Amino acid sequence: MDKFYITTPIYYPSGKYHIGTAYTEVLADSLKRYHALKGDDCFLLTGTDEHGQKIQTKAEEAGLAPQAYVDIQAEIAKKLWKEMKIEYDKYIRTTDDYHVKAVQVIFEKMLKKGDIYKGEYEGWYCEPCESYFTEFQLADGKCPDCGREVRKMKEEAYFFNMKKYADKLLQYYEEHPEFIKPDYRKQEMINNFIKPGLEDLCVTRTSFDWGIPVLSDPKHVIYVWLDALTNYLTALGYTTNEDELFKKLWSADVQLVGKDIARFHLIYWPIFLMSLELPLPKTIFVHNWITMKDGKMSKSKGNVIYPEQLMEKYGLDAMKYYLIREMPTNSDGMFTPEGFVERYNSDLCNDLGNLLNRTIAMTNKYFEGNVPEYMGLVNDADVDLENKSKEAIEKFENEMKEFEFANALQSIWSLIARTNKYIDETSPWALAKEVENETSEDKKIREKKLKSVIYHLIANLKEIAILIRFLMKDTSDNILNQLGIKSDNISFEDLENYTELENIKVIEKGEPLFMRLETEMEIEYIKNLMVK
Repeated sequence: MDKFYITTPIYYPSGKYHIGTAYTEVLADSLKRYHALKGDDCFLLTGTDEHGQKIQTKAEEAGLAPQAYVDIQAEIAKKLWKEMKIEYDKYIRTTDDYHVKAVQVIFEKMLKKGDIYKGEYEGWYCEPCESYFTEFQLADGKCPDCGREVRKMKEEAYFFNMKKYADKLLQYYEEHPEFIKPDYRKQEMINNFIKPGLEDLCVTRTSFDWGIPVLSDPKHVIYVWLDALTNYLTALGYTTNEDELFKKLWSADVQLVGKDIARFHLIYWPIFLMSLELPLPKTIFVHNWITMKDGKMSKSKGNVIYPEQLMEKYGLDAMKYYLIREMPTNSDGMFTPEGFVERYNSDLCNDLGNLLNRTIAMTNKYFEGNVPEYMGLVNDADVDLENKSKEAIEKFENEMKEFEFANALQSIWSLIARTNKYIDETSPWALAKEVENETSEDKKIREKKLKSVIYHLIANLKEIAILIRFLMKDTSDNILNQLGIKSDNISFEDLENYTELENIKVIEKGEPLFMRLETEMEIEYIKNLMVK
């Protein structure tokens, strides 16, 4: 059994999370479920990033002390992840005592090593992003990440010597092509930040106090990104005597981040780890954004959709399916009410739901619900169907290895489409029909062909249920239950038992997996969900 350590960013506590934020968590949870189905020992970390000037400002605006404010926000996040059935193994908050102490130890280690030095910071600061920029890095005088106004800052500060590690980082990029996915993100970091000259990073502040104080110089609080990034270590007990998880799990197998925080994770984070002389994550996967027709989701634009809204009306699995299916690796995905309803009706209701309904109905009609034994390759289409099944599973595995989640789903739906086509090719209703003047031998052949059709349909639906399980567990359970197959302890090993289905009886009357939506009405409903 292999270990598999997955992390998501720890999220800025901002009240309700929209579907863009939920997307990262769905990816991480799906990846964990996928590896668990493969038999790996998985650990998923998530949490909230609770220090910094913008948190202090938000708390003041709410009339609360910062700790009281983040306590409320953390509960909001945990409630949503519970409703979304996100199976994280640990939830870290950067205000947790053990994290605070560990970050202080980490800072002193870097200081003692000479990687951190005291100076004076003067430059441009974006409070919403909690990021520092040089004049060169600004975009039309504004923050290059969020487009908001920046302000000139001048204060005593400690700096991390990034220049010291720039060549070492470039060498690591070159020698570890699997470190950054997709690959084009690496070139962005090199061209936009490293080659122009990597600036030393300001790692403390003195103009506010909501943060972790430096042990050796308490008037300084540690910059939120040094504080936040090290959570991936401190959550496992790094720097403490209770570091069993750290010894077992580090380094991370994959860290999932949105493109807006790619720079922090692809440049600062590996350099921090080099300073600490720790192994780097095997892969950092940077995903794009879910946008709307009028651009990035924003409350001020009135174009935000929250996951709870979609889950309540359409179900958790439908929401997750749409988010993953519509997000390509190389560009932003776009949420549209029209696209959501189309995917729901076409992919979930028509393709998958009707395949199950037809199969259950025919198994009951022709064999009283009892699934026939495997008859071999009897119908002309049997060979192609079994080959397609093997190809789809192989493609699914390859796409998941490359974190091409949308393509992995496409490989499953290509199998669903081929299985639906198989019904039309074999015409089981014709095979079941009594034929006048038919010989007993002809009847046996026809019955054998019919048994083969039903068996292949059940076997393919079982495979489909297992393949979608990494993302749509409730739907997978429903399919397996209707097929008469126990879902307890199901794993990818069961994909190998295509010809070994025995003593299975399907449910007497199948229930629709997804009820067809009235297109115009539901499109209008979703449009009205958007925040005004």
